[in-house]
Amino acid sequence: MKKEIFVICHNIRSRHNVGSIFRTADAAGVSKIFLCGITPAPPHPNIEKVSLGAEKFVEWEKCGQTWKLLDKLKKEDFEIIALEQDKKAISYDKFKLPEKVAKIALVVGNEVDGLPLATLKRAGKIIFIPIRGKKESLNVSVAFGIAIYKLAEILYTGK
Repeated sequence: MKKEIFVICHNIRSRHNVGSIFRTADAAGVSKIFLCGITPAPPHPNIEKVSLGAEKFVEWEKCGQTWKLLDKLKKEDFEIIALEQDKKAISYDKFKLPEKVAKIALVVGNEVDGLPLATLKRAGKIIFIPIRGKKESLNVSVAFGIAIYKLAEILYTGK
């Protein structure tokens, strides 16, 4: 069974964050990125500058409504994992992938508003990164990097 990781960017505002997500996604072995809602898409100099051309190596698609995409991916047997500070969330370092899952889709959200309830309801799991400082969150591209490497490790090595 082929193992795949998809990333869904929901209403990311910053082209720099999108570029960083592309670069990290390429390094982590992500198969495809979906740029949903207002998330900017290549080609754009700011995305290309930060991604160092990674947008040429990671397949991507612009899409309208995140919830419709999630419903489609669930039918294709993707485990939907949302990255969000939520009372139902489990720490990313305690997350275990259900057995026999070969395809995962990580959803990351808007820098200010995070992910909407419609998205969280469609997620099989919600994970978060513990914050020990005064700020309540990390930059979305930084949080993405932490989460995607952990999820890739779990998917590809079973750890």
